[in-house]
Amino acid sequence: MACLCKGGYKMEFPADFAARERALLGDRFEELYRYATPEPARGITVNALRCAPDWLAARADFSVAASPFCPSAFTTAPDWRPGRHPWHHAGVFYAQEPSASAPAALLDVQPGMLVADLCAAPGGKTSQLAAALQGQGILVANEFVAARAEILRQNLERMGVTNALVTNEDTARLAAAWPGRFDRVLVDAPCSGEGMFRKEAAASAQHNDALVTHCAALGAEILENAAALLAPGGVLVYSTCTFAPQEDEAQIASFLQRHPEFSLVDLSDCGFGRPGEANRAPEGFAAERCRRIWPADGGEGHFMAKLQKSPEVAFTAPGRNKPRRPAKVPSEWTEFSKTYFPQLAELPVATAGEWILLPPVGSDTLPLGKLRLVRGGVLAGSIVKKRFQPAHALFMAYGAQCANREELTRDDPRTAAWLRGEEIDAVTAQSGWCAVCVDGFPLGAGKVSGGRIKNHYPKGLRNLR
Repeated sequence: MACLCKGGYKMEFPADFAARERALLGDRFEELYRYATPEPARGITVNALRCAPDWLAARADFSVAASPFCPSAFTTAPDWRPGRHPWHHAGVFYAQEPSASAPAALLDVQPGMLVADLCAAPGGKTSQLAAALQGQGILVANEFVAARAEILRQNLERMGVTNALVTNEDTARLAAAWPGRFDRVLVDAPCSGEGMFRKEAAASAQHNDALVTHCAALGAEILENAAALLAPGGVLVYSTCTFAPQEDEAQIASFLQRHPEFSLVDLSDCGFGRPGEANRAPEGFAAERCRRIWPADGGEGHFMAKLQKSPEVAFTAPGRNKPRRPAKVPSEWTEFSKTYFPQLAELPVATAGEWILLPPVGSDTLPLGKLRLVRGGVLAGSIVKKRFQPAHALFMAYGAQCANREELTRDDPRTAAWLRGEEIDAVTAQSGWCAVCVDGFPLGAGKVSGGRIKNHYPKGLRNLR
């Protein structure tokens, strides 16, 4: 592929990094490490649970251009900030650096599959996997760091994902609990972040050989656990946002030496990026089957490899859990759901103290044991003083189907007021609980009384500036 940014912006890189890459690339260093602009590449990935990419492109009130890295992604202007846009609040898109959208798209997820994202926070790639599942099947979204697992939960809630189990676990514990269960596994491994030098100054400041070695070892450990989780015939995508051979081509070469039951899928026809580099791995490794995105290709930088487990692997399928007996459905939820969400009234529920959840269909066959579960399905709400108090998550997941809705548009002054946490006039909604929607997409819940809608949009999510 020809350089996309001749005459572009040349960065100053850490000395050890530049020395390594110049030794590997020779004269190609100047070509591959030249960015189009000083500003980081910016983009969005459309949430297919909300709308199609073509729909958004035709109606967006901000500049978008098709991304070369993923059919559901767009590049945006460097100075555009998406976080305050009503569609962001409604989960219509996820703000994501363009090349970061590539790995999840390579996994070829289909509705009904059992899918695991082992390093899922903050949730951009996870949201893509959820959109591909279209609410069918189960998505395990795992994050080892507890604070990041909470951010992951919030983002999946905003995107209206209904069939995710969000876990906060070491991947070894997941592999021990669920061996051979998953059709697809994504490992977007913690890495030395060499592709983040333009985006994050800290990535450049903290870079050293010891960090690369540490991240390579951690990535190898996670890959081992991913291999154990994957069912025979299943597909694993491994990715990093770094250029280090230890974490990229050499990592995959080493994995394949340990796991002859896996084969490397050729990514040469994926439509973007460039082949992996043969001199970054042991002799005989088919590096050209991997894929790299360099700064010259329009992204920050990514490495990807797609691996398939042989369907003929000798494997004893784990015994399936006996389905748990559904929890007794509280009458308060029954009354509420029949009034506002009749399509949910007959669904089984799970309870945790006063809380009521709508678990993903089939999730009771995954043994949780002592695994740390942050959220399993959709938090419907709680029983407070013998009344049902709905949760924000319920309306983000199902608000467009609510029987009582206040329909706003992004240009309606009430939309901005709502996102600031203010009460607004009711026009289409009747008294009682209602879903507040913008252009048909849910923004959360309100309660109508006397022609006014009391704002229940969470304070931490509001546009307060």
